[in-house]
Amino acid sequence: MPESSLPPLARAAIDRDAAARSDPEREARFDADASALVLPVHDGRLLLAERHEGSAPELGLVAPLGLPTEALRCYLGRIELEGGRTAPVELRVYDDAAAGAIEAEEARWAPLRRAAALLDDRGQALAVEAIALASWHDAHPFCPRCGSPTEVSDAGWVRRCIAEERQLFPRTDPAVIVLVTDDDERVLLGSNALWEQRRFSLLAGFVEPGEPLEHAVVREIAEEAGIPADRVEYAGSQPWPLPASLMLGFRARLAAGADPAIARPDGEEILELRWFSRDDIAAAGEELFLPTGTSIAGWLLEHWYGGPLPTDVPWPSS
Repeated sequence: MPESSLPPLARAAIDRDAAARSDPEREARFDADASALVLPVHDGRLLLAERHEGSAPELGLVAPLGLPTEALRCYLGRIELEGGRTAPVELRVYDDAAAGAIEAEEARWAPLRRAAALLDDRGQALAVEAIALASWHDAHPFCPRCGSPTEVSDAGWVRRCIAEERQLFPRTDPAVIVLVTDDDERVLLGSNALWEQRRFSLLAGFVEPGEPLEHAVVREIAEEAGIPADRVEYAGSQPWPLPASLMLGFRARLAAGADPAIARPDGEEILELRWFSRDDIAAAGEELFLPTGTSIAGWLLEHWYGGPLPTDVPWPSS
């Protein structure tokens, strides 16, 4: 599949170089490599750097020399440099004091939502990998079975229980998100209870244990909108490490013979549901707050709409 047809945050593949993770000399080799780069993370935020005045921000990749040494170190893989050379990249998670020492005049810390809208495809790929891994480490300092502390292993891709030697691996939580249309090609959008008025998006929810993805799509539509759906088709996926989701995008149709007017919000998670035609979206303009193109929801909507959505209202960045 061409990269241009993939959702945002999923358009560049990083060579994760998994074979190097178990190398006991990996950190020493990294420290001795003149091409090595560090991706700093602090409090779930990434360092953005303006390389040239007026240029678009880039992901802050810095040489390790002179950086604070007290940090969680995780090997992210290798990236290609100019001339076909490659360089190893390491995530380092810093505390407040170290983060203040790293930030330069031309750089600033930014949350993933904000950074993703500014970065190129490779920068996005590195950013989501780094934030996902950092979030997992932050959430798993103890063994879930016995409560003993865990320690970092395998270049940051394993945590090991110090009491039972049990290995813990980074987890990913699958969630489905679906663009539902009726026979008039209108799209069903919902407004979440946590959002301000006039903000709408696609229906979505987590996959339950033992549940096929297609069944999860139909169940979520029934639970959140009270309507039957069929003709479920997979569209694409997007990592969303806030903290550990993998968004699996689908398209579905209102079931044949079902009346669109029976759609009702569940009243708990979804407070308002509306069917929108393309003309409705165009007429609403900035009066309607829709997902940005950085999200898979925005990507699915833009494919249905036939181009960029007519709104400049950003999704919350925190």
